[in-house]
Amino acid sequence: MIMRVMGEGQFEVGEDHLNLLNEFDAELVTAVDSGDEELFRRAYGKLLEAVKQYGTPVPLDSLEPSELILPSADATIAEVRELLMADGEGVIPGFPE
Repeated sequence: MIMRVMGEGQFEVGEDHLNLLNEFDAELVTAVDSGDEELFRRAYGKLLEAVKQYGTPVPLDSLEPSELILPSADATIAEVRELLMADGEGVIPGFPE
């Protein structure tokens, strides 16, 4: 799955890491629902770091479409809440274990 992190580029993340990303996504949903800014920052930071750690950067000259677009690391809790509310499932599409 190709994921774009706004301002940081695209990363190709293998299916073998999607369940872990879904765990971080669940933490993010909990943090956003709580409205706790500090908890949100930690949870969103963990998710973005995991995308970069487990993903392979897509070359800048590649024209691959992104299957998922994540806001930049400095996104507000309101911006991420809006993204989460689009389908009520979090930001990472469901992927069964």
